[in-house]
Amino acid sequence: MSPPPKKRRVGLIVGITGGVVGVLVIVGIVLALIGTAAGGGFPEAKFRLTLPKTLVDGSFQLEQDLSDTKGQEIEEEANGAWDAKDTKAVVGQYSQGGDRTRGALVLSGFYGRFKNTDKARRNMLEGAAEADGVTLEAGPKDFPRSGEPTISCEVLTQEELGTTLTYPTCSWADGNTGAIIVVMDSDTLGQDASEIDLEHYAEVTRQVRSETVKPIG
Repeated sequence: MSPPPKKRRVGLIVGITGGVVGVLVIVGIVLALIGTAAGGGFPEAKFRLTLPKTLVDGSFQLEQDLSDTKGQEIEEEANGAWDAKDTKAVVGQYSQGGDRTRGALVLSGFYGRFKNTDKARRNMLEGAAEADGVTLEAGPKDFPRSGEPTISCEVLTQEELGTTLTYPTCSWADGNTGAIIVVMDSDTLGQDASEIDLEHYAEVTRQVRSETVKPIG
């Protein structure tokens, strides 16, 4: 029995108004839908993904919880996947210091029971890089750490209203949670892709994961 076809979704839509960051929405993420076999082998569901009021030691404040709208698209992608069970999507938009003109962070993720997590992590970044109007400039690059899920990051650019936006995108996936985050701020938007410190944003992503992943119950 052959595996189901891999699904693709548009990854990112980034809007700017008057040269500043406007609304950021994650339209969809790509799960690892290349199952090798149906049946057992799924980890126990012990953790969930949440949207706290602030992230990164209070640097970003939650503006919109889009889990019931854009999150439904993610759940539709996972429906019937051999590598995903009991999937729930979480999508949130954060602004830097409560002011989106200073910067923004968008988290699009899921929790449940997952296999082939390395593939899921890579697929999320691949989906972001294949979005309409988006160009992959650097990466993806893996940042492993003993005892923790690997973080992978890349640099993307996008043309909006005659302006080139440059921003890092990072992802993780483990047996219970996975997410892709986009960070846009004054330090990155106008930078050359080669100047963006992906290791720094991998550490930011680790902190995001530590603040959003909570035990079930």
